[in-house]
Amino acid sequence: MIIIHANLQVRADQEQAFLEASKALVQASRTEEGNISYELKKSTEQDQHYTMVEVWKDLQATEVHNKSEHFTAFTQQAPSFMAAPMDLHVFSGEAVKA
Repeated sequence: MIIIHANLQVRADQEQAFLEASKALVQASRTEEGNISYELKKSTEQDQHYTMVEVWKDLQATEVHNKSEHFTAFTQQAPSFMAAPMDLHVFSGEAVKA
């Protein structure tokens, strides 16, 4: 399993447009084979800060997603929404043995 946290700092004047574009991305991504969960979370500590939390079956599912029409459409729009570069973190969903 692959878990992705994409941290996004959105421009205040573009927040509504970002939310509309994100809604379409989330809905389409949830229908993809290999998607377990795809959610947008809003920070309680920082204005216009969001985290896209994605859970995928495997790395191959993320590769298919990254080439999908809805994802590429969103990434083409994204620069106009962002106040800072995206901060991306990718995790293995396997439990860590202590």
